[in-house]
Amino acid sequence: MKNSILALFTLLIFIPKHSSAQDNGAVIAGAVGALAAIGAGIAAVEQMKERAELTATEWLLANNPEITSFSLQTIDFDGKKLKDMSSASVITFKIQEFVPSDKPELDGKKQVLLGFTSHGWINEYGIDFNKIKWFLIDEAEWTKMMVAYVKVASSEKNDASLESTLRDGKIVNKGVRVKSKMTIPFYQLSGDMYVVTDYSSEMKFIYNERSLGVFLKDTRDLVQIKRGSLIELHEFFFDN
Repeated sequence: MKNSILALFTLLIFIPKHSSAQDNGAVIAGAVGALAAIGAGIAAVEQMKERAELTATEWLLANNPEITSFSLQTIDFDGKKLKDMSSASVITFKIQEFVPSDKPELDGKKQVLLGFTSHGWINEYGIDFNKIKWFLIDEAEWTKMMVAYVKVASSEKNDASLESTLRDGKIVNKGVRVKSKMTIPFYQLSGDMYVVTDYSSEMKFIYNERSLGVFLKDTRDLVQIKRGSLIELHEFFFDN
């Protein structure tokens, strides 16, 4: 937003001196209007973020009463525009428990809450949370998911070896890297090629070169978890 404001003020500074007052007024009015639109867009995304985090918190409280002290944060709204969020297929929340105290440290159990969205989840009235399907995932389940994902994305099929590599390494754009070595390279596929595995009674995983696709059997929706989100969530669990 700071860059946009700077650009608009720069425009105002360099309006030609010979322009008429009427022309200057039109340019200033347009700049002010653009600035207001930027502010409104940022405010709308921030409002959506707060509403999403509130709804995720409500879902967690209703479905997991054993969790009594926790931090909940979404990464999906940071630096995003409204049109970016309307096309998002999953909202991810990082959850970590802690022991209540004065200035507590986040050092408890880590989990991820995935909210898979359906078409029309954002409309002119805001967010329709009835179009979101929730999955709460702990470290063990995340590891199991990533083993299945890497198996479908590469030629490595040994579960024990994959689990060890995933715990020690990082998921990057082209595979799994341990330190500076690309230990498990992903298949190089074109954008219209897919590899599918039946992960559970609720979902199938679909790999192509751009992302992890998740087919939800209940709703028959195919949604995508972007590679950047996978990388960040994996690092959240393993701090590598």
